[in-house]
Amino acid sequence: MTAAVPTVSTRVDRWVWAARLTRTRALAAAACRAGHVKVNGDRAKPATSVKVGDEVRVRGEGPERIVVVTRVIEKRVGAAVAAEVFVDHTPPPPPREEVASVPQRDRGAGRPTKRERRLIDQFRGR
Repeated sequence: MTAAVPTVSTRVDRWVWAARLTRTRALAAAACRAGHVKVNGDRAKPATSVKVGDEVRVRGEGPERIVVVTRVIEKRVGAAVAAEVFVDHTPPPPPREEVASVPQRDRGAGRPTKRERRLIDQFRGR
């Protein structure tokens, strides 16, 4: 029986999927090809190597995730173990009070009048 040798580096699409930053490996590879994954500030192709200490930025559903690799894994693991393979440096989302609310018309109020449209355009800065 041979002892398992810890890997020094692996493909970024495989690591992003194994660390549960994307739902599937195909989505991880597609995000890399689309330029949504960066390793140490550079756009990463799916085969880009990632090793301990690298900063990985993944832009997917929701805000951009900024993580630093603490352990290289190649196989998908449970959520508790996956949380230990990186340090999350993602800034917290803004409080709900600071998020701009979208003004909404009352249901059944019909089309806005010319005056209301001008006020809406003025509000939006057009």
